[in-house]
Amino acid sequence: MIKKAIFPVGGLGTRFLPATKALPKEMLPVVDKPLIQYAVEEAAAAGIEEFIFVTGRNKTAIEDHFDHSVELEAALIDKGKEAALQTVQMMMQSPGSVAYVRQQAPAGLGHAVWCARHLIGDEPVAVLLADDLVKGAPALKEMVEAYDSGNMVAVMEVPREETSSYGIVTPGASHGQVVEIEGLVEKPAIEDAPSNLAVIGRYIIEPAVFDILGQQRAGVGGEIQLTDALAAQIGKQPFTGLRFSGTRFDCGSKTGFQKANLAFALERDDMAPELRRWLRDELAQS
Repeated sequence: MIKKAIFPVGGLGTRFLPATKALPKEMLPVVDKPLIQYAVEEAAAAGIEEFIFVTGRNKTAIEDHFDHSVELEAALIDKGKEAALQTVQMMMQSPGSVAYVRQQAPAGLGHAVWCARHLIGDEPVAVLLADDLVKGAPALKEMVEAYDSGNMVAVMEVPREETSSYGIVTPGASHGQVVEIEGLVEKPAIEDAPSNLAVIGRYIIEPAVFDILGQQRAGVGGEIQLTDALAAQIGKQPFTGLRFSGTRFDCGSKTGFQKANLAFALERDDMAPELRRWLRDELAQS
């Protein structure tokens, strides 16, 4: 049912300066794979067939990453590096399945999603934020399998003191991993948060959301918020949250990014033994 996905990648990545001055933050590697590739692979695992990137200035590295590198592939063939050649070729999607749209100004997540409206048509579409890296069961796959109609978001519990950094839902009845959503507010004050159930960067949205985003109404931070458009649909369409079973890492923060690198590296047979020894020695000395 869900065949298209939007990847908003037009942000400036200021938290990771100076590394992101010339390199898109979505290209920062967790171990040896950029964040955006994890997101694309998660989408493909969920059955996505069309990949739409909403880019900005200085984002051509993302386009190059998902295209052929003729010189590199030729060099790998000449040197007989078949494994490396397979690695660079396996990230390729079928011709015509990848599209790029330019977001001319960073006006918020809702604005980025709205920029892709002409490529969506009259069908629900997935939205994935590469900053939210999920380890374990692919979150979008779980959402697609549970999806029936309306709008859906991935949700997780966060510490109460962190609710002002998220979109926070007012939960209703739960049905297994799925929870009905009766309200949604973007970055509420801690004392005003209706719960500690937060939205993370996975969405399935209906076409009607684009109509609301098209009104270009600014929300928190003076930006066009996707959560505001979703909240406006409550009562008009079903709205649910999916408590995904994987582990989410906030790679939009430096600490979360380092945690993700450690977690993924410790699952690698070629890295884990030496890394565990080093960690034990460092912790013993601290």
